[in-house]
Amino acid sequence: MPRAPRHPSDEPVVNAVPDSLRDALDNFLGFLQLERGLSKNTVAAYERDIAQFAVFLGKSGVGDWRGADGPKLSLWLGDIAAQAPAVASAARKLSAVRMFARHLVASGVRPDDFTELVARPRRVRPVPRALSEKDMARLVEAPGGDTPFALRERAMFELMYGSGLRVSELCSLTLQSVNLDEGAVRVTGKGGKERFVPLGESAAKALRDYLAAGRAHFVKPKTGGALFLSERGKAISRKTFWHWLKAHAARSGITAPVKPHALRHSFATHLLAHGADLRAIQEMLGHADIGTTQIYTAVSPKRLVEEHGKFHPRGRRRA
Repeated sequence: MPRAPRHPSDEPVVNAVPDSLRDALDNFLGFLQLERGLSKNTVAAYERDIAQFAVFLGKSGVGDWRGADGPKLSLWLGDIAAQAPAVASAARKLSAVRMFARHLVASGVRPDDFTELVARPRRVRPVPRALSEKDMARLVEAPGGDTPFALRERAMFELMYGSGLRVSELCSLTLQSVNLDEGAVRVTGKGGKERFVPLGESAAKALRDYLAAGRAHFVKPKTGGALFLSERGKAISRKTFWHWLKAHAARSGITAPVKPHALRHSFATHLLAHGADLRAIQEMLGHADIGTTQIYTAVSPKRLVEEHGKFHPRGRRRA
């Protein structure tokens, strides 16, 4: 079989595969290229991933593929996943080894699939960066004054923080999306899924002020139903909103980088800190999976101590 092209950085690990493990690997690569019709670059990627595992086995004293097992594979994947940027890479490598293991069974090299009980490496999501309640208050109040510009930007900040919207959801809102009488906003989220989210008193007031004395300033002859308008009478873009956010954050004295999503993270983090139900937060954020929302349950040691002292019968301070 003609060998797939290799990047120079791949040569050391591919060439280090023990001879006793090489034949079965070459057979598998031929199967991928000739029978499965995979491209040379794809075959080279499989070779690189499986070769890394083969080298690991060789260093562990394994003489042939019959000596490979689940614990060794898990140990190898754990070493890879321990490197912060490589968790997704570890999952891809497991997929490559799984396919190879099935080929070993199909070709009679092994009687069983040693990868069956190996769990897929899980990506550890970083805890979202949220602003403190004090900084958040300073930020939403930063657009001071009663100019149409200040009313517009304050309403956008209040609404994004008050309802936990994504910036794309915020910028795509229409006049029909908001029901001030009910105090709710109808949002079209990912996948076209609609949800209703409470506005909150501060966001509702900011919206009333903007609609009463701000939006009309931006209306042009061809303006449609977009809620938040630019000076050209069109819907505000995400890029423009980010520009405003950075400017007002700097003006507020917030030194840490502030991205639009920080307002959404702050919404969820602050709700949870004040005792909101996680399922309710999931619904308001529009998360399909509760696991996505659970990332906000990471709490500080200080809060853990406070919660223990507040609720545990033997943890309460005596008067």
